[in-house]
Amino acid sequence: MQKGFTMTIPALMQAVHLLSHGGYDRLVYKTDVPVPVPADGEVLIKVFAAGINNTDINTRLGWYSSAITTATSGALTSSPSVDTGDWSGQGLHFPRIQGADVCGIVVAVGQHAPEVLIGQRVIVQSCLLSLAQGAFTPFLGSERDGGFAEYVSAPAGDVYPVATTLTDAQLAAVPCAYGTAENLLERAGVKSGETVLITGASGNVGIALVQLAKRRGANVTAVAGKAKHAAMREIGANHCHETGQSVLGAIGKDAMDVVVDVVGGPQWPELLDVLRPRGRYACSGAIAGPLVELDLRKLYLKDLTFFGCTAQARQVFPAIIGYLERGEIMPLVSKTYDLREIVAAQEEFLSKRQIGKIVLLPPQD
Repeated sequence: MQKGFTMTIPALMQAVHLLSHGGYDRLVYKTDVPVPVPADGEVLIKVFAAGINNTDINTRLGWYSSAITTATSGALTSSPSVDTGDWSGQGLHFPRIQGADVCGIVVAVGQHAPEVLIGQRVIVQSCLLSLAQGAFTPFLGSERDGGFAEYVSAPAGDVYPVATTLTDAQLAAVPCAYGTAENLLERAGVKSGETVLITGASGNVGIALVQLAKRRGANVTAVAGKAKHAAMREIGANHCHETGQSVLGAIGKDAMDVVVDVVGGPQWPELLDVLRPRGRYACSGAIAGPLVELDLRKLYLKDLTFFGCTAQARQVFPAIIGYLERGEIMPLVSKTYDLREIVAAQEEFLSKRQIGKIVLLPPQD
């Protein structure tokens, strides 16, 4: 416990409720939401900053339902009335407070949670490994309420103090994007000297992938809009390729040891062409479309290995904390919005003009 730390915890808080799957009208800013009470083994966090992710949009739209086959942008034009629009396929409990990225200060603990956390600035592992049940791991802001609020409760086992001078907004850019990225690279076994192609490189997971792959000593080719190539090189990309152009034509056949993909979509077959025999493909997103055409002959004749990556390995998040504290990675923030401006923040996020995280700031006493 931080010596001398005290804080009065109110009974009610401001938060954004997602009422159901659908459009922006399903997001309602509330001023009378009960402050959560930390259960056994949990802590209560006063939220300083909460990042926006693709999963917030996808969950709101119900995009994870198999009934939706388009890119995220296509789903925006519909109003899905699906009960299984979350990634578990079991449906969400509404209203839900979203927000997988949390930076804040621990203000109270439940029974059997370490009091030493009180008063410490922390980030929360979005992938709540301490609550894993068999093969399924719940996520903050999806299977339980998240950080789009003044306060959030979380399992103490998924809460990590960070000794760094980075801002609250910068730390709120870390959990989901960097956890996802490090897990992709860990699962694919990326090693120093290997060639790695990263799709969607200017997005939040892509930025993390470029930094973390370079940290491992890989030779990185980033796929991003041409206007963002200078920024991609600045954070470590060795080469850049323009989004929408043929990767096979630009890179050539059998040129990559690893492809890390968060895009999918119609150009997906080329990603297998650029992989070398015994190459590895890792995926944790499909913003350009979830349904792709796979020639099984490419898979087995080239001895390729595929990795689908959602639940994170236990060593991933502690490793990220170490990278942050040693200054080995630098989360980027594009813009901050007040929590009540969540619709404007999501609209900006979906414009894809920005490089870096868009972060919501809840009210502070």
